[in-house]
Amino acid sequence: MSAATPAVSVVAPAGRLVVKVGSSLVTNEGRGMDRNALSHWARQIAALRQQGKQVVLVSSGAIAEGMARLGWHQRPAAMHELQAAAAVGQMGLAQAYEAAFAEFGLRTAQILLTHEDLADRTRYLNARSTLFALLRLGVVPIVNENDTVVTDEIRLGDNDTLGALVTNLIEADALIILTDQRGLYESDPRKNPDARFVAHAQAGEPSLEAMAGGAGSAVGTGGMLTKILAAKRAARSGAHTVVASGREHNVLLRLAQGECIGTELQATMPVWSARKQWLADHLRLRGRVVLDAGAVRALLQEGKSLLPIGVLQAEGEFARGDVVACVDETGRECARGLINYSAGDTRRILRKPSSQIAAVLGSMSEPELMHRDNLVVLQSAPANA
Repeated sequence: MSAATPAVSVVAPAGRLVVKVGSSLVTNEGRGMDRNALSHWARQIAALRQQGKQVVLVSSGAIAEGMARLGWHQRPAAMHELQAAAAVGQMGLAQAYEAAFAEFGLRTAQILLTHEDLADRTRYLNARSTLFALLRLGVVPIVNENDTVVTDEIRLGDNDTLGALVTNLIEADALIILTDQRGLYESDPRKNPDARFVAHAQAGEPSLEAMAGGAGSAVGTGGMLTKILAAKRAARSGAHTVVASGREHNVLLRLAQGECIGTELQATMPVWSARKQWLADHLRLRGRVVLDAGAVRALLQEGKSLLPIGVLQAEGEFARGDVVACVDETGRECARGLINYSAGDTRRILRKPSSQIAAVLGSMSEPELMHRDNLVVLQSAPANA
């Protein structure tokens, strides 16, 4: 982690961008739709389009706008009221963006996603195809979570995460997260006037998560942890992330011109295939299997498939083909993948060699519990694994 600033912003060479704006910016701190701000971003995105860059906008603000329209001054706790506010607010959000971009001769399209849309492989590929078609047509897609239908159990949780998922979905070159802060600090600048600003770091640095997510960290509770995790997720597809203030004048254009603004989190980790990104991007898993040390070593160090003999325990209720986590005996997730047997069948064959699967179950569909081609490793093995 370094305060030093690179010579040229990572946004300058990027051909495809995802720009995420937070609800505080969109709704002027919850007071209602900030049409001047929307026009400001629309003008910049129109200029980026003229430069040959493709842009997808991920926007929060539906619930906040709905609350303003309904005259609610306090965010409701009941799910049905939140969903109602989102339904009302989504109308205003779409209308405002359509008007803002029309001023600059651009059409917009509304894309509402849930975790289920991204977890299901067919729906994931359909969303990807739709976004690419819109970009080819010169349309600016505006993406938001479909808050009118999601529940706590299936929601993505925050639009920083959604921005990273969309970045991976369309294999964007950079993710720009516009917030109401200058960028990332090593401590909360509201409490520590000497807080050190982080201008540049590598996405996925463990020190970043420790800094933002430590106990009592106001930076983490203020939303910086979700941005750090989003940058780590986006880096899996090779995308760099910039966290900058949405109130900076012409922030998008200046970044595209090479100016370094805010915090730049550079992608340096190996790029994963689209299929592995899809597996890793599952936020809600159906269950998990606990592996012994030998199975952990086989997955992490030897690049092998997961066999039932290396499984100590199966937790949750999952079906064949579900994405299931692989954890070591301490509970730390080391991999995840598509499982070849249901939870019940897995419990019957765990700790047994593959040669006994047919005898135990009456038939054998696959000798592996998870085939290497259908799993993704999430961490490196320790030296003594």
